[in-house]
Amino acid sequence: MLIWVFRAIFAIVLLSVLVANLSSDSIAGAEDKTNFWAVLYSAGGMAVFVFLLDFFTPKKKLSALAGVFFCLLVGMLLSMALGHAVTMITESYSIDLIDSSTKAIKWMMSICICYLTISIVMRTKDDVRFVIPYVEFAKQSKGARPLILDTSAIIDGRVADLCESKLFDAPVVVPRFVLNELQLIADSADKLKRARGRRGLDILNEMQSHSVIDVEIDDSVIPEVEEVKGVDQKLMMFAKSCDGRVATTDYNLTKVAQVREVDVVNINDLANSLKTVALPGENMEVKIIKPGEEADQGIGYLPDGTMVVVEGARNKIGRDLVISITSSLQTSAGKMIFGKFEKFAVRREGNTKQTSKRAL
Repeated sequence: MLIWVFRAIFAIVLLSVLVANLSSDSIAGAEDKTNFWAVLYSAGGMAVFVFLLDFFTPKKKLSALAGVFFCLLVGMLLSMALGHAVTMITESYSIDLIDSSTKAIKWMMSICICYLTISIVMRTKDDVRFVIPYVEFAKQSKGARPLILDTSAIIDGRVADLCESKLFDAPVVVPRFVLNELQLIADSADKLKRARGRRGLDILNEMQSHSVIDVEIDDSVIPEVEEVKGVDQKLMMFAKSCDGRVATTDYNLTKVAQVREVDVVNINDLANSLKTVALPGENMEVKIIKPGEEADQGIGYLPDGTMVVVEGARNKIGRDLVISITSSLQTSAGKMIFGKFEKFAVRREGNTKQTSKRAL
């Protein structure tokens, strides 16, 4: 909407200057209509050129309002340089133009160039860069960068524990469109989705009531965010506009954020990095839950959910064992640890120790 207002202002200013110059006594009152038609054709040709160039320029995003003033300055400098070119052309081709006509052409050219430079900046809402010496003006943020929560991260709930542990020393922001999506999920006709949505709202309410966690519901309307469709795309634009980091458990959203050069914190990746490091030869305790796929294998799980496959533990289901780690494997489903049975774990009951005997 803003770009159309700017286009209308440009058209009005250009038309006003054109009419003012064409109606002047020096141009309109002259017997020779060369000046009149030269000013009219120059203004019309330049206006059509910049409008077509503006419409066929791929749409991009605005990064800073300061870029508009910068390109306005560039447009004025280009106008001064091209003004001499207009004078040189009229003298080289012996075009009989009075000073008023030459000035009018230069005015029209200056307005068109300034319009074109500002329009390019308004459509390229990115970092302003110089080719030589290639200096990049990046947004400078003060304080900690906000952590922007995705719907999946809120429903997952682990981000609340992470914020409570003060691992993220930054304000937590929930955009308005994320909250709206969470409400739509809570109002869904599907029972599972409805339960997930209500769980997310409960977790968000608990985070707001917690004194350690600083949660902010952002209701601001940002034009570049409202222009895009889809919650994921809005989230990318919102993170860029406030220089924040996106917290999510969505694998695809993580990859899209990396492609869009948006910092992202994947809760699943963070949880995997905090899992127990298993080195061959070390001992650990695990409780056997079920038999394994191979003969004489038993399956157990660590508190973080890591699967442990133990050789020689098929007949020890329900017992706590001390195993010796032989190897570990990272798969798409998670991490797996392989080991062999060493002995039964030592149990503490009161002040006495009882060691289980090996099963026959």
